[in-house]
Amino acid sequence: MTHTLPGRRLSRAAVGVLAAATLTGLASLPAVAVAAEPDLGIGQLAPITGAQPGSGVDVPFSVLNKGTEEAGKVWVSYTVTSGLAAADSYGNCMYSTESSADEEPEKAVAVCAVDQPLKPGVLYVPEQPIGLKAQDSALYDKVRVSVDSTEPGPSDNGGSDPVPGTGAPLKLVEKGPATDADRASHGEASSSADVTAVNTADFALTGARLKGEVGDKVTASVKFVNDGPAWVYRELGQGAATVDVRIPPGTSVVKAHDFCSPVTKTHYTCGTSQSWVNPGRGETYPFVLRIDKAVEGATGKVSFTGADRPFDKNAANDTADLVVDAGAGTTGGSSTGGSTSGGSSTGGSTTGGSSTAGSATGGSASGGSTTGGADPQTATGGNLAATGSSSSLPLVGASAAALVAGGGIFYAVRRRAAAVK
Repeated sequence: MTHTLPGRRLSRAAVGVLAAATLTGLASLPAVAVAAEPDLGIGQLAPITGAQPGSGVDVPFSVLNKGTEEAGKVWVSYTVTSGLAAADSYGNCMYSTESSADEEPEKAVAVCAVDQPLKPGVLYVPEQPIGLKAQDSALYDKVRVSVDSTEPGPSDNGGSDPVPGTGAPLKLVEKGPATDADRASHGEASSSADVTAVNTADFALTGARLKGEVGDKVTASVKFVNDGPAWVYRELGQGAATVDVRIPPGTSVVKAHDFCSPVTKTHYTCGTSQSWVNPGRGETYPFVLRIDKAVEGATGKVSFTGADRPFDKNAANDTADLVVDAGAGTTGGSSTGGSTSGGSSTGGSTTGGSSTAGSATGGSASGGSTTGGADPQTATGGNLAATGSSSSLPLVGASAAALVAGGGIFYAVRRRAAAVK
């Protein structure tokens, strides 16, 4: 028979007494007060329209301390997309750029340390509105203003090192006691607005002329480029452009570009890697086609579709042809987009044996395709690029972007770009 030791009995009793004493002591301690913090808000920014490239843009804003405690110091930050730039250089601001990432374009960033108290319940505005400049590329841009009671940390997206401003400091002045309407309109610590400029962007298409014989595989490189002068920034999740591709009769698609989605066997729609496209940039869509039969004058069509382009005033380059000149023989050879050549060459020239589709430099390219806004190939002969033939299969790279069909045909390429909208 097991017996409980007296010592263990006393130990448990002692523990109970100590626990009760501890709880009693804790209950008698005074409650620790949590320090109140300022509750800061930015007024809703109004959209800005009619900005002229090369001219100034004023951005008024207001700050409200909705808390019960005074804010001894605040940080006012503002970011702008690449069509805008800081016109004023405030001495208490640090200026940098934030790299494009997560489907967002590159931005210019200013973080301003405003070392002055902000009373609770009082509305503050800057002595002068924030001064910006609309650049030559301005069209559809965004500005965002935010306020913090602590200094914001660096962006996770990377970018350039901050540089101090050189002018007079950014200051806030009292506008007056806040009303209920003011409190309602300052509900968040940040606000953004669209800035629309009076500008144009010329979207252009280039097709191809293919030569081969029945049984050959040929590569047609359809090209889209923004000839500027403005960049085009669509809403997040929407492609910058949508290109409609109709395959020439007598041919069939062996492989389409990863940014292109089939509507039918001879009809494809192609999107862009991002929701924006800079001047001089675009996409190239290589299509590997097989010539199934010789059709006289076989011609396919390339055109824009999808979202409206009110900024594009030049309709002459909005369509292009895909032409196949086919013989009656059967060779089983192949040809690629570019100019013909009797010797071996790359960058868009066919060779006596194998050849590669021409691709742009200055960005990531694969099998003649540019992504992420890389420079497209240079068009040959207006909107129609000539091609040749050879006896080997082309190497057609596959883009890593995921295919999304529908209105915008948007292929989001998430990347954290290195430091350079």
